[in-house]
Amino acid sequence: MDVSPDKRPVSPSAERNKGPIADVLKRILPDHGTVLEISSGTGQHIVHFARMMPYLTWQPSERDEPSLRWIKQWIAAEGLGNILSPLRLDATELPWQLGSAAAVVCLNMIHIAPWPAAEGLIRGAETILGQGGILFLYGPYLRSGVQTSPSNMAFDSELRSRNPEWGLRNVEDVTRCALLHSFGEPEIHEMPANNLSVVFQRQ
Repeated sequence: MDVSPDKRPVSPSAERNKGPIADVLKRILPDHGTVLEISSGTGQHIVHFARMMPYLTWQPSERDEPSLRWIKQWIAAEGLGNILSPLRLDATELPWQLGSAAAVVCLNMIHIAPWPAAEGLIRGAETILGQGGILFLYGPYLRSGVQTSPSNMAFDSELRSRNPEWGLRNVEDVTRCALLHSFGEPEIHEMPANNLSVVFQRQ
């Protein structure tokens, strides 16, 4: 983690991938409504998305107080009027205590959390999205029948050595869970650095 001149935390990977992710989001998100981001991290992503898509209202969230403070720093520094104050939200603590949303966005979370976090994310999204609502997931994944890059396999091994409950998820496992909770088959976008954008629509 780097630090900006005004003491904001800066994730180099977030700086690299925010542009390509925003390009996909601009194509698949609606033209109005509230977008909830689960696990907003430093806040870099949601600030960039809010700037690029000013017609949407953006709701950041995180589970821990240090991250919530980071997000507030980024919001205050950028001065954008379409970002709400960050919520404390743990994806596994259901039901989520908030209203409806047009979309739920989650980047780089489910591989650095136990599987129940992915299940909680999907179940929570089911409860706050109406028909046609979007659940957008981004990160490294495994796919049946598709060769996984050596860098992703090394990353998977590193994660599992840190915590046996962590690791890259199979797109097929995530899809099976989503289908059980009122989502359709995913639309998958290949992304830089061997990542995927996985888009589900609420049925």
